[in-house]
Amino acid sequence: MKIAVTYENGMIFQHFGHTRQFKIYEIENGEITGAKTVDTAGSGHGALAGLLKELKVDALICGGIGGGAKNALVEAGITLYGGVSGQADDAAAALAEGRLGYNSDVTCTHHRHEDGQGHTCGEHGCGQTHTCGK
Repeated sequence: MKIAVTYENGMIFQHFGHTRQFKIYEIENGEITGAKTVDTAGSGHGALAGLLKELKVDALICGGIGGGAKNALVEAGITLYGGVSGQADDAAAALAEGRLGYNSDVTCTHHRHEDGQGHTCGEHGCGQTHTCGK
């Protein structure tokens, strides 16, 4: 089984569509047997699901994710474990062991600020009301 985690500096990056890297884990018999980091090359929401499908990923762990990206993952046959935060390695190990806490209804409803810049669906202090499924 292959698990992808939105990734930045060892942590789960909190917005699927803006992640610059995935950490890809190989899982066998409930244990991590390998891991590598893959750059997304600036792909957008839909293209990221395609990239994960090309990498033969079975599951994705992330923080926030929009509805369109969730649909793209479903179409790609990738199981979503959203609303997760913390260390990427810890989350991957927890999923491998069947003990990962996640939010099956996670949806990020706020994607742009007035200046057109994205955000990380986490602690960014913009003062705007939005939800990321946490």
